[in-house]
Amino acid sequence: MFSFREVLSAVQSYGKAHQFIIQHKLWKWILIPGVIFCLLFFSGLFFVWSYSGYFIEYLTRLMHITEWVQDLESSWLSFLFILVAFSVRIIFVLWYFSYFKYLFLIVASPVFSWLSEKTEAILEHRDFPFSWEQLGKDIWRGIRMSCRNLVYQTAAILILLVVSFIPVVGWITPMIGFFIESYFYGFSMMDYSCERHRLTMSQSINFIRQHRGMALGNGMVFYVFMLVPVVGWVLAPSYAVIAATIDLQHKKLI
Repeated sequence: MFSFREVLSAVQSYGKAHQFIIQHKLWKWILIPGVIFCLLFFSGLFFVWSYSGYFIEYLTRLMHITEWVQDLESSWLSFLFILVAFSVRIIFVLWYFSYFKYLFLIVASPVFSWLSEKTEAILEHRDFPFSWEQLGKDIWRGIRMSCRNLVYQTAAILILLVVSFIPVVGWITPMIGFFIESYFYGFSMMDYSCERHRLTMSQSINFIRQHRGMALGNGMVFYVFMLVPVVGWVLAPSYAVIAATIDLQHKKLI
């Protein structure tokens, strides 16, 4: 289970993050990764949309579905075929929406690690020693953690997909899916602080499990941000990192 108090605290930390960004003039570090996020996102979306169409066309020709539909000369069947093909492309896009965030977290790991460190340095009025060797280790650890979360989230979503076909029970699977995605997004944002305090991956996983309400609350706001085109995409990642760092300020990381 999770603590509703921790969920509420994580949600409120976004307001604190906003004030923190204004006070310390961190907009540059919000906008730069945000703009890069948008550029990569639209480039990837164009690629996925285009090549999913090629994939569907290749598959239908390989299975001779196109010729079969044309031979039947049924307008309703042709419409149904077009609708199914469009639905498959939408599924590809939705999967892309879900997993692009992880890819971006991997690419932008150095920036977000630094942003989390900068936030804590200001809060604690101290500096953290910089080391290229440690930065490389942190990046590699972040990649491993993101891949681990990606695998776990995929397994959970596939299980939900099966459960969704069960009458009545399947109706609540979209909400459960939302909570699962939110938890893993918040997990990634909290891990930057755990990483900086030299927690191993297993220690970080155990700590965040003990405070899963914080991960859930952080990820829920992050997810809602992502539903706002462009502005939300620009602000969401950096805001989430700073909010998680502020929320973890008074937690004992062991």
